[in-house]
Amino acid sequence: MDTPLSTIAVVGLGTMGTGIAEVLALAGREVIGIDISEAAARQAVTALEASTARAVGRGRITEQERADALARFRTHDTLQAAADAELVIEVVPETYEIKQQVFRELDAVVSPTAILATGTNALSVTRLAAESQRPERVLGLHFFNPAPAMKLVEVVSSVLTAPPAVAAVTKLARELGKEPVAVGDRPGFVADGLLFGYLNQAAAMYEANYASREDIDAAMKLGCGLPMGPLALLDLIGIDTARTVLEAMYAASHDRLHAPAPVLGQLSEAGLTGRKAGRGFYTYDAPGGQTVVADAATPSAEAAAGDGRSIASVGVAGSGTMASGIAEVFAKAGYTVVLAARGQEKADLAKARIATSLERSVTKGRLTAEARDESLGRITAAGSLDAFAEVDLAVEAVAEDLEIKQQLFATLDKVCRPGAVLATTTSSLPVIAIARATGRPEDVIGMHFFNPAPAMKLVEVVRTVLTADDVHATVRAVCTKIRKHPVDCGDRAGFIVNALLFPYLNNAIKMVEEHYASLDDIDAAMKLGGGYPMGPFELLDVVGLDVSLAIEKVLHKEFRDPGLAPAPLLEHLVAAGCLGRKTGRGFREYARR
Repeated sequence: MDTPLSTIAVVGLGTMGTGIAEVLALAGREVIGIDISEAAARQAVTALEASTARAVGRGRITEQERADALARFRTHDTLQAAADAELVIEVVPETYEIKQQVFRELDAVVSPTAILATGTNALSVTRLAAESQRPERVLGLHFFNPAPAMKLVEVVSSVLTAPPAVAAVTKLARELGKEPVAVGDRPGFVADGLLFGYLNQAAAMYEANYASREDIDAAMKLGCGLPMGPLALLDLIGIDTARTVLEAMYAASHDRLHAPAPVLGQLSEAGLTGRKAGRGFYTYDAPGGQTVVADAATPSAEAAAGDGRSIASVGVAGSGTMASGIAEVFAKAGYTVVLAARGQEKADLAKARIATSLERSVTKGRLTAEARDESLGRITAAGSLDAFAEVDLAVEAVAEDLEIKQQLFATLDKVCRPGAVLATTTSSLPVIAIARATGRPEDVIGMHFFNPAPAMKLVEVVRTVLTADDVHATVRAVCTKIRKHPVDCGDRAGFIVNALLFPYLNNAIKMVEEHYASLDDIDAAMKLGGGYPMGPFELLDVVGLDVSLAIEKVLHKEFRDPGLAPAPLLEHLVAAGCLGRKTGRGFREYARR
């Protein structure tokens, strides 16, 4: 089975097939492009000519390399052309009927030693292999779009696949400059298996009118560093394609998190499948266009604005990293800040932390020495909440414990002047339960900053059913003044970011529990295939496994969905004291500092 894989056929010359053909041709392989549509074949040649011309213009390849690559790419309209191929990669439409027909016809054409690969991301490789006369030579080879740019390739084995076939295509992937990860046969594999569950939850969140499409997308981009928001990504992928993948995932898992949100079906049936149709969750300038244009759902600037309360002074309660970061943000924006902690010593230490942070900004050229001194001069460290008597806005950033926060807000209710806005930075507790600890719940709102507060642009603005309109308008205006991006969401567990992020992290843990893929392969898949800045296990160890478990428990309690139950492996690691980077061991081990 030692196959050189120098002649490769690509069946299906759509966007993905053409991209794969380009990668192969530039890597020195003879490429046989096959499509029953002459128009598709001509378009593939045109696309390859244009793409390689751009590569020459950017200095990535020479003109001779371009000419050689184009000469290695030949198109045909029949599967008979694959007779001499050592590897065939099919990327035809995502249905069993079409793919099985292709495999049956290939059985009669290719040599007994040829490897047959499916590019599916949703269908069972095992089921496709079982239809073939050579199931041991059938596997999955899942490239990501756009194939020339994306480094990840998932190499999918069924229970029937022979190891030498896997070794051959894995070697090929590396020679193409790709990062292959080995996975078993289940819908979505690793990257899409984690990604599409997250996208589905985002669609359901939008469908429930919990948050606007713009706020959902902005929250995940700014809160998690993702290259695209989930709803914009669904439009790019194709809403009909996403629905197909989710249907396959649900058929295998029966997990409610994979049951396609009804809005996906409604949009698909209406032909509103995303960018390719010119409309999906968003409206675009033309079918296939990339520019979003305003439509009936686009929020107006007038609607977002409103008459708020005047804010000149801010009180920040707490002495930890978040409290000092928030105080720094307000001081740099020109507000007078009172930083109150439990005791003067703690408050002084928190102010000293701010001084250190400001000094780093000066060293890095982000802040002038004069601005540093002015910002630090606006901050008063106090050892008691009594110092909040005249502040216009009080922001608490203490321990994530409901009883502690309720006690603090009961104190704020007594100390702060009438009309002062009271804000909690909770990331998982019900804001209304905190508000009811006061005699003025209409003045209470959530302002969920992200850590580190000076760097992270997102603030989730959380209204309760009792929050006054002018309080909401005030906080949105304040967010703009401190150069943060506010997103509106209701008072329910996880708000936007954590409600979408932590089920994804939990599902990654379940993959490891089931021995489906390794930590390293899952992290690599999400960074290379999904564009995530960190893999799920890297992120879990940074956040802290104890913090992650607490949020998972809150989400499970709120939504009562069995799929949200914390993975046992997470609970076991927390019980063992393996909490991530802060303890030197979590999902991975870290050198002690």
